[in-house]
Amino acid sequence: MMPEVDRDAPLEEQIDQWRDYLRRRQAVHAVDVAELEDHLREQVAALVDAGLATDEAFLVAVKRMGDLDALSREFAREHSDRLWKQLVVPSSPGQPKTAARTDAVVAFCLAVAAAVAVKAPALFGADLGQDEGFYARNLSLLVLPLLTAYFFWKRGLDRRSLIWPVAAFVAAGIFANVYPFTDGGHTEVLTALHLPITLWMVVGIVYAGGRWNQVAGRMDFVRFSGELVIYYVLIGLGGAVLMAFMALIFEAIGVDLEPFFESWLLPCGAAGAIVVASWLVEAKQSVIENMAPVLTRLFTPLFAVALLTFLGTVLWTGRGVDVERDVLIAFDLLLVVVLALVLYSVSARDPQSPPGVFDVLQVVLVVSALLADAVALWAIAARITEFGFTPNRVAALGENVVLLVNLAWSAVLSASFLRGRRPFTAVEKWQTDYIPVYAIWAAVVVVVFPPLFAYI
Repeated sequence: MMPEVDRDAPLEEQIDQWRDYLRRRQAVHAVDVAELEDHLREQVAALVDAGLATDEAFLVAVKRMGDLDALSREFAREHSDRLWKQLVVPSSPGQPKTAARTDAVVAFCLAVAAAVAVKAPALFGADLGQDEGFYARNLSLLVLPLLTAYFFWKRGLDRRSLIWPVAAFVAAGIFANVYPFTDGGHTEVLTALHLPITLWMVVGIVYAGGRWNQVAGRMDFVRFSGELVIYYVLIGLGGAVLMAFMALIFEAIGVDLEPFFESWLLPCGAAGAIVVASWLVEAKQSVIENMAPVLTRLFTPLFAVALLTFLGTVLWTGRGVDVERDVLIAFDLLLVVVLALVLYSVSARDPQSPPGVFDVLQVVLVVSALLADAVALWAIAARITEFGFTPNRVAALGENVVLLVNLAWSAVLSASFLRGRRPFTAVEKWQTDYIPVYAIWAAVVVVVFPPLFAYI
């Protein structure tokens, strides 16, 4: 008799997905789904008895089944990575709790180190309120190395692989500090905005743990980045509520906490929360993994409507896009959000499913963003022709060209998928292959722009 397995909802949903996949492909592969399900449940039961959680046991069981059955192996390859679990098979029932506790301790210590690092420049005379340019350029260098160290430890990488991330951070520190920037100048602001983008790719390569050259490895980092933003915002909202209550209760006894908030709690908390949020994403993937796809499906039609309305207004009024720095930054951020929606829809979609209504909405969103980007590029080019080159205009021009290329080919691939001429995996591969382009352009802005534009 088959061992009994606790029939919790998450496990049953996973088995239902596995069963439905086999039944859809049954015409291609002659399989006995019921018999395979019995074997799968036996494997899950044995792994649960050994101490694994049910969701972990399911993934390990599917991969073991893949060694015996070609269709199960196909399912494991296409779906296990999309469940986005970093599994460690325990050698004893007590190991998972011990590993989780150690992981939490390491993350907490690195979060404290990040908080301390933010205040460390004060020992050398830097003041957060007065030396805003220094902190803006170096903030990512104070926090991201510690986050990289966390993933280096988490993935158990060889010490020799630590050389190039250290070299990247050292080089970034040199370029962020040796140039004679004008205080509050354009090139200083551009360095502060673009350096974190380049360094985030360093974090991503370490996060992937040797899988960066694989589409699945890069897509995992895309998922992680989005979930990190969600957790970070939630922590930030919780921190805001905490600060509000603290301010109220201390005000009752005549104590003003605003100086403490500005000098200590806000900067230290914001830095440490990046590591804490990363740890939470790693530890609670089974809880959060459906949040980003839900938000994607909610906001994709809203952003599509917003962009179509914008384009219609441009045509109706005949007005061009303002090319002031703040407007350009906001416009580029809008296009980045659109790309994030595309990436998350790609990361959460079953590549075997046929095109649907949401895929049509995706194409509408991409084409709308493509046209909006073209409008912005036209405005930037016209302003450069009339008034000449400035760091902001050239940076905006390059970024919009980078986004334009991505959106254009994404539109082609998505339309081809809708027409049945390309598989959906082509869209996924294009998006993940294009990630280094953003980091390369950001590095060009950091390294080349300051001397090119005389540090203004």
